Amino acid sequence: MAVIKDCREWDDVLDFWFPEGRSLNVEAPAHHAHWSWRMQGGADDQIMARFADLTREAARGRLDHWAMSAPRRLALIILLDQFSRSLWRDDARAFAQDPRARILVTEGLSNGHYAKLETPWFQVVFGLPLGHCEGPDHLHRLDMLVGLREDIAAAAPIHLQPIYAGLANQARDVRKVIAAFGRHPHRNEILNRESTAAEAAYIAKGQFPHMSAFRRLDPADR
Repeated sequence: MAVIKDCREWDDVLDFWFPEGRSLNVEAPAHHAHWSWRMQGGADDQIMARFADLTREAARGRLDHWAMSAPRRLALIILLDQFSRSLWRDDARAFAQDPRARILVTEGLSNGHYAKLETPWFQVVFGLPLGHCEGPDHLHRLDMLVGLREDIAAAAPIHLQPIYAGLANQARDVRKVIAAFGRHPHRNEILNRESTAAEAAYIAKGQFPHMSAFRRLDPADR
């Protein structure tokens, strides 16, 4: 019975986070709306209501066995990298799982799990910790992320390619931020870090790549 329950939980995470399912025939406007919902905090209330306990379990390391297969690894990455940000928004705990999520990604790239993912949206979400996790190798990981997203955009169905080209551009924008500051300055207040003058000026503009990716797409490209 425990195995059945565990399977249902990881599958529930995927079904919730990807309303598109696994069909590449999703219409571009609907897919654009799903990405906006995922990336702009629109799912916070539902995540807290449905997945708070599961996210806490993942943060405690009690779901590490999910990494034994590609879809389960993806679900665990979502809990650590995405649902943690909703559950602990505006709290340092939102980012505390980033190193573990990054390890799951790099392992999944090397052991074939990433290659087994069925859709471009699975692949994009799988790779998110490469850009999110701060650290000394951040620029190298962002170069890797840009390359992955370029490949995803090139292989995506034609009607969805503008969306994925936009996500590749977002990764490039994140790289510019890390190249300039060595970290994500918008986290400084939450993490009790003092901002440099250049970081304070950047923060004051409020033009953060993670918030602007889908706001700047031309409606004609949807």
